[in-house]
Amino acid sequence: MFIQTEATPNPATLKFLPGRGVMSDGTLDIRDSRAGERSPLARRLFAIPGVTAVFFGSDFVTVTKGEGEWQHLKPAILGAIMEHFLSGEPLLDGESHADEDEADGEFFDEKDAPTVATIKELLESRVRPAVAGDGGDITFRGFRDGVVYLAMKGSCSGCPSSTATLKHGIQNLLRHFLPDVREVQAI
Repeated sequence: MFIQTEATPNPATLKFLPGRGVMSDGTLDIRDSRAGERSPLARRLFAIPGVTAVFFGSDFVTVTKGEGEWQHLKPAILGAIMEHFLSGEPLLDGESHADEDEADGEFFDEKDAPTVATIKELLESRVRPAVAGDGGDITFRGFRDGVVYLAMKGSCSGCPSSTATLKHGIQNLLRHFLPDVREVQAI
């Protein structure tokens, strides 16, 4: 098994491509070892000193480090990922699913439903594929008073360039297509 690695815009995060599917549906952002208990792979990764967050995408795993150097952490991470996929264990235990139906946590006024539908379509078709290429994800959380609220995940969470991505990339894109959008904020 050959696992490729790629740098991300976030220097604290590396993207690992195992050459096979990781999440069959959605994404999963695991921000601490306790939340990682529901995944055998996350448990393996959090057992490595220095690992602070794990993100599962469709065909990649991103790992965020706190302390330590990548040259020391990378071999252990590669070993944990390889061991997991060769073991045949599932990615998630039992009935666990991807980020538990975030649609339940969305907020917007019903009169804004057409605008929200367009925002979601633009995010899905133009933003998320590009962000996934950098080992992260951005999802819609809400729309109120001209402000779009987005959740940053994976390598996007805590990335030094995430503010530029939000303000100069996504905000300009949404404003171009939707004059009702004044601003984009991360939550």
